[in-house]
Formats: sequence, structure tokens, C-alpha cells
Amino acid sequence: MTTLIVTLAAQLPTAATLCDAVLTHDGSVAVRQVLVPLALLPVATGAEVVAVVPSSSLSWHRVELPRGTLDRGFFQESNAPRLRAVLDGLLEDRLLDEPAQLHLAIEPQAKAQTKVWVAACERAWLNAWLAALAQAGRPASRIVPELAPLEASMRLTVLHVVGTSDDPKILASSANGVTQLPVSAAAVALLAWHDDNANDDAVVIVLAEPGVAAIAEQNFKDRVTLQTSAQRAMAAARSEWDLAQFDLLNTRQKRIQKRFSKGFLNLLHAPQWRAARWATLLLVVVNVMGLQAWAWQEQSALSAKRVAIANTLTSTFPDVRVVVDAPLQMARAVTDLQRQSGVLTGADMEGMLVRLQSVAPELKAPTAIEFVAGELRLKGLGISNNALAAIATKLQAQGYAAQLDGDTLVLKQATSP
Repeated sequence: MTTLIVTLAAQLPTAATLCDAVLTHDGSVAVRQVLVPLALLPVATGAEVVAVVPSSSLSWHRVELPRGTLDRGFFQESNAPRLRAVLDGLLEDRLLDEPAQLHLAIEPQAKAQTKVWVAACERAWLNAWLAALAQAGRPASRIVPELAPLEASMRLTVLHVVGTSDDPKILASSANGVTQLPVSAAAVALLAWHDDNANDDAVVIVLAEPGVAAIAEQNFKDRVTLQTSAQRAMAAARSEWDLAQFDLLNTRQKRIQKRFSKGFLNLLHAPQWRAARWATLLLVVVNVMGLQAWAWQEQSALSAKRVAIANTLTSTFPDVRVVVDAPLQMARAVTDLQRQSGVLTGADMEGMLVRLQSVAPELKAPTAIEFVAGELRLKGLGISNNALAAIATKLQAQGYAAQLDGDTLVLKQATSP
């Protein structure tokens, strides 16, 4: 997916404020990198806009959340204020500014009763940048930190040497947080001391921007790997962090909805999606035609079976001149033939009595028997409801329906021929 990654400047946005932006199609290779005002940022149809908060604008704090503060669905609108109040209480003595003036965000997949990282930045500054991006037609769908603390299990420290040759800086990211230091002998000695006192399996990686690579090599010898600011921005965009929490949660959801709506409209009208639209239309037409052909084939097969059944009826019973319902007419013809031959059928009174006797031999003799139009009525059997239910179940398996009408048992075929 195409992504526009915008690294926010430390100062408040103005019409002339320059933004470092990277455009990428796969999140790994920069297609274009610019340093331009907001109004001149690259425009990519349907692109996701990711705002990167620089490390100089963030502070990191580790707190242990009480039990119950991260219940399921906690970031829903009704629960977010409670968590924010808990964080304000835990960080009140650690923050230089009032908690109300700061925007806070907790690490992804945080768990209660364990120490979690909390990022803090100036709320007014962040809101101003988000509003400026939206006004410029590039609303941010995600907000990520430039660097974030690493997991303790990684046993890794990453040193980023950034800036210019006149003002180089070291951004150290590890399980202990993110620290910014000037490139100096004292800072290098401090980092080396931490390296010497770390565990034997700890790893230190030094990454340097091309403009300060020589300075990094002077201080860290042959341990330096080049990394451009664009690569660092793309790595930040791939992280699981999203600082759009609490008061920015609803705003983030609206931005995402707007982005998907815009992307859908672009899919319908943008020239670059013309081939995809034609392919989709062709696929729909082919499927509809295939369904029509399949339906015609099934209809033809069904018609052939009906003709075969009708031919069987007329060839077996020549007296049948007009075929209306072949199975029904054939059943009636077979029944008539059985009666003419003296063969007992299931629709005869004798046949029904035989079926009833086979499923309920313990019944007493009826006081009266009535048989009219294929319906047998037996009076005076004295059948209880429980006994009737058992008899009806057995008769149903043989194609008969049985029910009580007062003290009379009514028996008939379930489907009359």
C-alpha cells in the first residue's frame, strides 16, 4: 500500500515550515523524499498518511498499571477517560508540565500489573500539526514515534547518529527507553561504559546518516552502518505504535473512515484504476453468463427427466391421454389396477386396519368403523394421548397420519395419491 510518511518539525506548523516526507509503495523502498512546506507535500491517490513524532518532542516513562485498568475494550469511548485519569495520577510527579497539557499514549499490547511504556508530548503542538495536515489535504491515519523503546528480551541497543556535521546527535534506543545525547567524547564514553557492563549476549548497533557518517566512524570505529532519514522514517511507520489514543481516538477513526471513503471513490473514478475496473466488470459478466449457462443446462436436464417420466406413464398406461402430474397419475393408475386385480392397497380400509394392527396389536376392538374417501374412523378404542403419540410415530414411518377426534381415531394416508 502506498504510504506518505511525514516527520513533524519540532516547531509549530506555519505555511513556510518545512516537512521531511517520504513516499513509499511497499514500506521498504523510498520512491520520493522531499523537504517542502505542507502545501507542497506529494499527493498520492489513496495513500495512507503516517505522521512521525520526532524523538526530541517525546518523553518516555515506564509505569505499572493497576489491575483492571486494561479490561477488554478499554479504549472505547466510555472507558478511555478512566485510563487517562490513572496515567495522570501515576505520572504527575514525573512530568515537567501539567498532565492536562500533554498527550499520552501507552505501548501496543500493554498488560496490567506489568510495567508499560508511556509516551508523552505537548498536546497543543500535536493537535496543531494534525490540523495542519488535514487542512493541507493529507489527514494522518496513524501517528508513530520516530524511535521507541525496545523489548527487554531483544538485549539490543541501537544508536542512531543523526543531524548535521555542525550539530550531530546520538539517539539511543534500548529496553531502558530513548535518550538523546550530543556527539561528544563524554557521551561516547558513557555509552561505551554501558556497553562494557551489559550482558555478554547484548548487541549494540550503530546507524548513521550519510552526513554524519564520518563523525560516527571517528567515535565508534568500524561498527557504523549507514541509514538515511528516509529509512528511519519507514522503519518507524512499520512499528506497531499508534499515538492516536484517548482524545485523538475518535479523530483517528474519522480519519480512517474518510481515507477509506476517499480510496473507494478513487477506485471508481481514478484513471490508474481503469484497468482494474474493466477487469472486475469482465469478471462479473463472465460469472453471470456462466450462471445463466449452468441454469439453462439444469433446466434442460429437468425437462428431459419430466418428458421421460411422462413417456413412462403413457407407455405403461395407454389409457392415460393427457399428462398433468405424471407421478400422481401413475400412483392412481397403479391403485386402480390393484383394486381391479383384487390386490390389497394402502388406501383401502383393509390395508389401513392391517397397518394399525401391526403397530398396535394391543388395541381393543372398536365399537364402530367408518371408511369414507380414504379416511378410516375407529370409535371406542380408548387410546390415551401418550399411546396415540407412539402409534402416530410408527404409522408416519409407513406413510399414514393418525389423530384423535374426540374418542375417535382418524387414520388416513399422509399423502393421498
